[in-house]
Amino acid sequence: MLTFFAPIPLSLYIHIPWCIRKCPYCDFNSHESRQAIPEDLYVAMLIQDLDENLPRIWGRSLSSIFFGGGTPSLFSPQAIEKILTAVHSRLRFSPEIEITLEANPGTVDEAHFVGFRQAGINRLSIGVQSLQEEKLKALGRIHGREQALRAIDSATCAGFENFNLDLMHGLPGQSMEDALSDLRDALAFNPPHLSWYQLTIEPNTFFHYQPPRLPEDDVLWSIQEEGKTIIRHAGFQQYEVSAYARPGYECKHNKNYWEFGDYLGIGAGAHSKITDVEQRTITRHWQVKNPRDYLDSAQSLTAQRVILTPADICFEFMLNALRVTQGVAVDLFNERTGLALDVAESALAMAREKKLLRDDFEVLCATELGQLFLNDLVGLFLPGKVISR
Repeated sequence: MLTFFAPIPLSLYIHIPWCIRKCPYCDFNSHESRQAIPEDLYVAMLIQDLDENLPRIWGRSLSSIFFGGGTPSLFSPQAIEKILTAVHSRLRFSPEIEITLEANPGTVDEAHFVGFRQAGINRLSIGVQSLQEEKLKALGRIHGREQALRAIDSATCAGFENFNLDLMHGLPGQSMEDALSDLRDALAFNPPHLSWYQLTIEPNTFFHYQPPRLPEDDVLWSIQEEGKTIIRHAGFQQYEVSAYARPGYECKHNKNYWEFGDYLGIGAGAHSKITDVEQRTITRHWQVKNPRDYLDSAQSLTAQRVILTPADICFEFMLNALRVTQGVAVDLFNERTGLALDVAESALAMAREKKLLRDDFEVLCATELGQLFLNDLVGLFLPGKVISR
């Protein structure tokens, strides 16, 4: 039986599933728009999706909203405003709500950014990925270096003080000098937030079936070590495996995921995690993935709904929280899971014995070794390896 004593923050994720072109490394639920995007119909279905889920979150306020994709910047500012107006008329917004929109440099100009800001967006995540022409081509991006630079400049000119730059390393044919040059170029724009992560080959992607030649492990290691030093000297703090921010600019939406808060996902393929304090349950559900099915009013929008077991809850908490570089307070485990920490006593002891988890009984935090072998650390908490009570 789960027992909750503190309110759990709630975020809203809104999925826009269309892209101009599917990137060869992308395993997200994104679909090439080979014809006109049915913007009005999709907005109507998003609002219907929200209405169907309102009873599960009624009375709660939103701490953040995130438009992800796909390419949300393909939608017009008017559509984004209509969505936000509908959300605001149904749910309370916290006074300092963060509202993020992902933007592809190949789909926006300053007029778009001005429109998005007027619609209510107060944070951007700009998918730069690289600032080198040949690397952008290798990644299948629809934009070039100049478009990326122009997009960053346009965002600041439109008045966005809070924005993230998405940057990848370990790209096909990339040397350490290439990677660090990319990083320095991005940091020259003085972004408040940087997502800097290594390209990985995921199943069911074009790169999985036709793998590119990636840098050797020793080069990847050098890129990581040198890059972190450059980022630190630029005034950023690493607060998650691949997230860096200037003080006060950490992404509230992603922090809510990592700290095992609740989130409602609407849109094709969107996932949700909702805590019912009265019923003492944590439920996951996800919507149908294919946009055609999602837009079919004769079908249910929800594909599946499951109630998490205590073992599932423990694992998912650790899967997220141990990504936070400074760790999370031990008390947060009970607050967000409704469980006592002793359900994971044996796994915690094993993690400390292997020097993967800090020997600190007030904070759950991976050691430097644990951060390097995070999958091994999290694997100790897999369902079946912890005791459910």
